[in-house]
Amino acid sequence: MRSINWLENRFEHIYRTYFADLEAPNQIEVVWSRRSRRQLGCIKREKPKSLSDHFKKDFKTIIVINGLFKDEAIPEFVIDAVIVHEMAHYAHGFNSPLPQKYAKPHTGRVIRREFLLRGIGDLERQQQKWIKENWQKYLDVNFPSKRKPKVKYRIIWR
Repeated sequence: MRSINWLENRFEHIYRTYFADLEAPNQIEVVWSRRSRRQLGCIKREKPKSLSDHFKKDFKTIIVINGLFKDEAIPEFVIDAVIVHEMAHYAHGFNSPLPQKYAKPHTGRVIRREFLLRGIGDLERQQQKWIKENWQKYLDVNFPSKRKPKVKYRIIWR
């Protein structure tokens, strides 16, 4: 199992390697989240303690990574790509004090463009390929759905 220290080290490596040009005006924290079948990661603001705190510019940004990624069966490049994806949102001004560049976080494939501009387009393609080929199998074995299969009823008229 991967620890929070491991995750923080990966984040520091990615920040220094690919986002060295980005001046972070606030604190960025990276944490594991609950396990999720659909959401690989997200970026959010620290919850304000009061209404006046909500409008302050000195908030903490939190990057949340799917708790299933603690398992070492998930390749490191998948986690790295999720961190880069969330850092791209940060660089574009979403849940960060930086000016917001776009109206919506995925407008016109800006995340893919960010990967390419930073010279790591292969990382995104490798992650997407692994997710497409392996994620559902991983979930079936390690995190099965709690939903009961639908029962189909057949009505027979006599």
